[in-house]
Amino acid sequence: MAKIDSREVKNQIIFRQIGAKIAYYRALRSMRQDELAAKVHIDKSVISRIERGKYHNNISVSLLLAIADGLQIEASLLLTFTDLEKQLWWEDLSGCDEDERDL
Repeated sequence: MAKIDSREVKNQIIFRQIGAKIAYYRALRSMRQDELAAKVHIDKSVISRIERGKYHNNISVSLLLAIADGLQIEASLLLTFTDLEKQLWWEDLSGCDEDERDL
């Protein structure tokens, strides 16, 4: 049976949560994806992939800063997680070996 790479799973979870936060703050501002994309000078499909957690190969810091600026929020809001959010990571990692959980 293949060993699960918990670090990769955790990264995927974090990218999904970042995307969900972007979608949340965008919705709070009654902003469409294409409007945010125009503010950030990227294609709407990029915003869509980020919000769905499908852009997890590498989101640059400059892109996150631009998105936060477009949303008129502090970038830290996208990268700070509550204890409840962190707890969800461990639930998703429950299939990993215990040694791998110490990230």
